[in-house]
Amino acid sequence: MDTIRILLQTTIPPAADDWSIARFSRLAELLRSHRDHNGRAVFDVVARDRAQSGQPDPVLSRLDESSFDEMWLFAVDAGDGLTPEDCAGINRFRESGRGLLVTRDHMDVGCSLCSLGAVGKAHHFHTHNVDPDPARCQCDDPFSTHILWPNFHSGANGDYQEVSVVGAMHPLLGNADSPTGAIRFFPAHPHEGAVTAPDNESARVIARGTSKVTGTVFNLAVAFEPSASGGPAVAQSTFHHFADYNWDASDGCPSFVDEPPGNSMQTERQALPDAHRYALNVALWLAGRPLDQRP
Repeated sequence: MDTIRILLQTTIPPAADDWSIARFSRLAELLRSHRDHNGRAVFDVVARDRAQSGQPDPVLSRLDESSFDEMWLFAVDAGDGLTPEDCAGINRFRESGRGLLVTRDHMDVGCSLCSLGAVGKAHHFHTHNVDPDPARCQCDDPFSTHILWPNFHSGANGDYQEVSVVGAMHPLLGNADSPTGAIRFFPAHPHEGAVTAPDNESARVIARGTSKVTGTVFNLAVAFEPSASGGPAVAQSTFHHFADYNWDASDGCPSFVDEPPGNSMQTERQALPDAHRYALNVALWLAGRPLDQRP
């Protein structure tokens, strides 16, 4: 079976003191080191930041012409991370039947992704594609007062949060090594973004979290099944579910992050394996491959 080609991509140019692609190195290494039953590498991974801001990115704007099977887009920008040409290239990529994971963060971080078709519509921001439910447009994290909604507080960076499976368990959440057969833990973050399943799409919410502050239940992931409108896709509430700092806070973070971290991702025996299993599940599912749920 052919190796799956994955693009791990941010929406900012390289920057040492930001959430550039270098801060997702553990994810890249997990995927690169994964082997099949015959010891062959399953994934070929390219990890990159975007080129110059304000200009069409040479890869994203022509993504449909590439040989990638799937892209994981970490929208870490302040609103200007994707040009119209970039969005058009990404949309053509998914329309060709290939896989897409799109994730962002609190408030308006990553709102440039709103033009990514149905997957963009799954993401709600403070001033772009606002959640139509007024009850969801409330501050949840009371500690970082400069960060407004959506900002669901699932816990400290470096800690885990418990995952609630929604409806019938989606294959993305399967874990044969879990006591429940399902992934129970995601990395936590003090201010997660908001995702919902758009109407008239083959999409549904598959996982929810609960605020450590208010008890509010919020969506963690939306899965889009392959359909006439495009290939499989996942809309994730925050890129922090995949960042090095959230898998192990000792890896450090940009200087503007000032919330005190935790370490229960290291002390809870199943937490990091669950994060790894979910990432591998996503990578296989987006490529239309069977999910081997061994670690």
